[in-house]
Amino acid sequence: MHHFQYHQGILLAEEVDLRLIAEEVGTPTYIYSQATLQRHFEVFSSAFAGADHLVCYAVKANTSRAVMAQFAAAGGGADIVSGGELVRALQAGVPAQRIVYSGVGKTESEIAEALQAGILMFNLESSQELEVVNRVAGNLGVKAPVSFRVNPDVDAKTHPKITTGLAKNKFGLDMELAFEQYLAASAMDHLEIKGVSCHIGSQLTQVAPFHDALERLAKLIQRLRGRGMELSLLDMGGGLGITYDQEEPPTPREYAEALQETVNRLGLRLILEPGRVLVGNAGILLTRVLYTKSTPAKRFVVVDAGMNDLMRPTMYDSYHAILPVVQAAESRVMVADVVGPICETGDFLARDRELPELKRGDLVAVMSAGAYGFAMSSNYNSRPRAAEVMVAGQRWAVINQRETIEDLTRGESLPPWAG
Repeated sequence: MHHFQYHQGILLAEEVDLRLIAEEVGTPTYIYSQATLQRHFEVFSSAFAGADHLVCYAVKANTSRAVMAQFAAAGGGADIVSGGELVRALQAGVPAQRIVYSGVGKTESEIAEALQAGILMFNLESSQELEVVNRVAGNLGVKAPVSFRVNPDVDAKTHPKITTGLAKNKFGLDMELAFEQYLAASAMDHLEIKGVSCHIGSQLTQVAPFHDALERLAKLIQRLRGRGMELSLLDMGGGLGITYDQEEPPTPREYAEALQETVNRLGLRLILEPGRVLVGNAGILLTRVLYTKSTPAKRFVVVDAGMNDLMRPTMYDSYHAILPVVQAAESRVMVADVVGPICETGDFLARDRELPELKRGDLVAVMSAGAYGFAMSSNYNSRPRAAEVMVAGQRWAVINQRETIEDLTRGESLPPWAG
């Protein structure tokens, strides 16, 4: 469900005409619906109402502070993977005690900053990281709250580039090694073991992999309790998918029902780290047609948004619906590639897509772009990154100014010998 709908042939963001935003802000621009963000969080969290739980939004999906602030106000936390995300989350109003720090490559300075902030928990990924966190905590005179990210070797049945729970993936520790590291951690002076965590992948469209992973974690938890460890948290990560095209992912309630029996039996507070399912369909990328052209092989629609703005089609061959902002009176149809201005053959938003006839100057909306859109964007080809806008009913505001050419060279200099 989202709040981007046609009214009298014009695509609106909630109650705002997208043509108005394009006129005042330009294109390409990311646009987010506040009502959709709030609704998605409410539906997800309420699905777990029968369990003691905390929803920690996966910040990597969309790092906008304005987006995070919506979830913080609703009682949510944050799942972070860098010092930069820690700062963003705190500035967005997320209390430190609702922040979980994941990721395989935390630096010593990032660990120290998180400890000084007072975060809820680190999800540790290796034996060396365990030693570093213990040492940094000791230097600060505090105890670091930790769990280990366990790799349950469960096939998430998603795109190979976004599966994270197989034995060959870089994330986490296998069951036996995790057990050994928990024993090692329990003997360290500057650690407080909080729980067990896992994350098996992204854009999952079945509940079975979640259930399988939880059952394997439950066996580890029982072994740890048998060694006298008092655990309080169970972090199941995120990964619940959304509909981009024809997918039929489980609802949050179906997801919750798949976990509920085992979670209740374990008696631990449940940490959930949804990202895409909260923000994916709450955002669009607004772009304008620069040119259309035909070759003997196919037709092309060239827009002003490229792979540097939205990487997902190029990286994952992902589908995003593309809708005209103004519906034509006649239903003429074309089949074309929708491509951007980047100097790469892989710069496309859609291939061989059936679309309404488009012409130079038309505005189009790339749908379901709220997750891994702006967050993965770059300055490739020296292109300034897009603006971001939040819409709430009839109101809207720029929440991230469009970069300028001057921004691209800020901090650069020529070496003194370069004349």
